[in-house]
Amino acid sequence: MGALVRAERKAAQGQEVQAAVRGQQFLTFVVGGSTFAAAIASIKEIIEYRKPTDVPMTPPFVRGVINLRGRVVPVIDLSVRFGRSPIEVAQRTCIVILEIQQEGEEHGIGVLVDAVSAVLEIGEADMEPPPNFGANLRTDFITGMGKVGEKFVIILDIEKVLSVEELAALAAISDEEPPTWGPGAAAAPGQQA
Repeated sequence: MGALVRAERKAAQGQEVQAAVRGQQFLTFVVGGSTFAAAIASIKEIIEYRKPTDVPMTPPFVRGVINLRGRVVPVIDLSVRFGRSPIEVAQRTCIVILEIQQEGEEHGIGVLVDAVSAVLEIGEADMEPPPNFGANLRTDFITGMGKVGEKFVIILDIEKVLSVEELAALAAISDEEPPTWGPGAAAAPGQQA
């Protein structure tokens, strides 16, 4: 009986060690020359780039919307979201479709990336906490740093990067800005309204 208990305990410990070594799977992609990763569980699909339909009065990081099998999906330029220059569309540019859970609802959001790299498994032993400096990125956007060979990939907290509430608040702020053209536009200095 004691041998059976020891065998069960050893098997359970082996599964725990395997789970720790196994880690999580991440999709890696490039934005502005930096490699980022997102948990594969939040990725629905990767599609070829298609020009989004412009939507007036949206923040600069919103490229527009696409029709994905009858669903309206907003497309976010991750580079602009990170405070960098917009992504220049090239041959490998694509849209990663993510499902974000917020307030019990699923939201489909597309993110524009320069290129998708690979799906990697990063063990817990190869995970480091987010840095307190560098990366030119809000630290609350980063879950951690994953060591891949001799390099690190920045593991994003997709729920925070694409927070539906924050995106809506940013859109509301941009709605409050006075128009720069058309009726109601503020007159340029030295001009009459």
